[in-house]
Amino acid sequence: MPTVLVRRPRRNNDLIEHHSTRYDETMNGASYQYDVVVVGAGHAGTEAALAAARMGAKTALLTTNLDTVAQMSCNPAIGGVGKGQIVREIDALGGAMGQAIDKTGIQFRVLNRRKGPAMQSPRAQADKKAYQLEVKRLVENQENLALRQEIVEGLLTEQNNGQTRCVGVRVRGDIDYQAGCVVLTTGTFLQAIMHTGEAKTPGGRAGEGTTRGISGSLTQLGFAIDRFKTGTPPRILGRSIDYSQTERQPGDDDPQPFSFLNDRLDVEQLPCWITYTNQEVHDLIRENLERAPMYSGQINSTGPRYCPSIEDKVVRFADKSEHQLFLEPEGYHTQEVYVNGISTSLPRDVQDEMFRRIPALRNAQIMRYGYAVEYDYCPPDQLRPSLETKHVSHLFFAGQINGTTGYEEAGAQGLIAGANAALKLRSTDPLILCRNEGYIGVLIDDLVTCGVDEPYRMFTSRAEHRLSLRHDNADRRLTHQAQKVGLVDNARYERLVAKENEIARITKLLDSTRVDEISLTKRLRRPESDWQDMVSRLPELSTVTEDVSRQVVYDIKYAGYILRQMQQIERQERLGKKRIPDNFDYSALSHLRAEARQKLTHVRPINLDQASRISGITPADIALLMAHLSGPSSQGNEQKVRP
Repeated sequence: MPTVLVRRPRRNNDLIEHHSTRYDETMNGASYQYDVVVVGAGHAGTEAALAAARMGAKTALLTTNLDTVAQMSCNPAIGGVGKGQIVREIDALGGAMGQAIDKTGIQFRVLNRRKGPAMQSPRAQADKKAYQLEVKRLVENQENLALRQEIVEGLLTEQNNGQTRCVGVRVRGDIDYQAGCVVLTTGTFLQAIMHTGEAKTPGGRAGEGTTRGISGSLTQLGFAIDRFKTGTPPRILGRSIDYSQTERQPGDDDPQPFSFLNDRLDVEQLPCWITYTNQEVHDLIRENLERAPMYSGQINSTGPRYCPSIEDKVVRFADKSEHQLFLEPEGYHTQEVYVNGISTSLPRDVQDEMFRRIPALRNAQIMRYGYAVEYDYCPPDQLRPSLETKHVSHLFFAGQINGTTGYEEAGAQGLIAGANAALKLRSTDPLILCRNEGYIGVLIDDLVTCGVDEPYRMFTSRAEHRLSLRHDNADRRLTHQAQKVGLVDNARYERLVAKENEIARITKLLDSTRVDEISLTKRLRRPESDWQDMVSRLPELSTVTEDVSRQVVYDIKYAGYILRQMQQIERQERLGKKRIPDNFDYSALSHLRAEARQKLTHVRPINLDQASRISGITPADIALLMAHLSGPSSQGNEQKVRP
């Protein structure tokens, strides 16, 4: 459907008068005028809508199906390596994901416990249906937020002084939702096609349809659009599994909560189970590769390299005789089991035969067959670091529309996009997390600075400051910023302040207490010393909570490493303070290389720090740019620039 042009002039901030009578405008008893409209109610959309509403913006969350709010389309789990840190950061910023998984998790594990704290990540299996309903409950109970079942068919825009601005969306039935800002979180539903063998079906998820009008609007507005592919494994009936031929994988004895609001978890944990493919399965797959959409030419889109289909595994790792499979229960009240590690789009008859050749699954009954999905996304170098689009003002993208994959990456983007939509209408600076402040900062900077050539997933290796960006200290890193913009309430903020005061008190106590002429601080720095050693020497420490003691230990043991990281961060911050005007003319720099000129013009970095990370930009390019920005002609310009 073509973009609808609305020629109604509007001032920048005239939609944020939250309690004015203008919001009494109705059509058939329903309001259609909002500060922020969020399209899509997956993990990005729910966090976006909740964030904007928490900040006081009158918000509408539109979804094609109210029964699939925050549905886990693929694996029924939250967290994991790199991803667990993101969930902790979402929680520190007041988001819903951590609270929801704490309430609905069925197994909790901290991964990489044998490694250092920077590499450890929390992960939890979810009761899939309970998780979805818990997020929906949070949405329904959030003030300033209306949840509506609507099919969005296009974007509403207007022209103002040569700038295109998004002013709302049109839904089926020719009804217009007018808004100060719009956040698109369309997931895998943009012109989506599902593949199972030779069979192709329109839809972004099994049993659901696709969205076509939004892609047309984006194309008409000048956005570049590309295609990605993702996939999902079959689900099988639990009672048809021969568990005697599997390995049991229990949860941790001391399950750790995701939310900083929870001190402990009291949960009945369910085990997962491990089994393996074998050479018979691999031979079957090779015999049927011509029927696999990825190999027959039926699918040409790029899929996630780090999460390959079983077809890809067999081809790419031909020397391996087996691949590990995790059998993950989908909830307390269902026999449905997710087979993690065997994502596939092979035909149904081949999927049936694959399981018959795995001893533990020989009699397994498939409840849902695996499939692949092709869908549209917008390359994210079309975004500003606030996740507002460069082509159209007041329009934000979050989630898989930006070329990412994963519930956690989507939720993080949604929260930032929703918060920045509300801040945009206040005419204040956006919330932009730096790479040294959070994995969310790394995620968004990677997207907008480098773009993507495959579905993006977070790993700890992407963060150069990961020793400082641990999952356990996310609240200390981010909740102060969240409080300043209104993302968290007073109760959460006061809880953080009390914790920080206790950390300071215990740190001072250790420093001032000497045993055998050595302060406890110096003793704790020794590799062989731990918190129990401190308690044995100073019994009053036995009442200190685990959360506080962990922070004290890490602060003291890693002080030297963190100091070196902080010195690196300070050097980057000096570059970050040198802002680049939005309308900077790179063609005016005659000595700048043509490649650098082209890439800088395309990305439009907001400062020298971001510019330095663009692929192909050299230190000499940055030095030339810095010299120009520091010259007399630039004086007085930088204070006017807002990212």
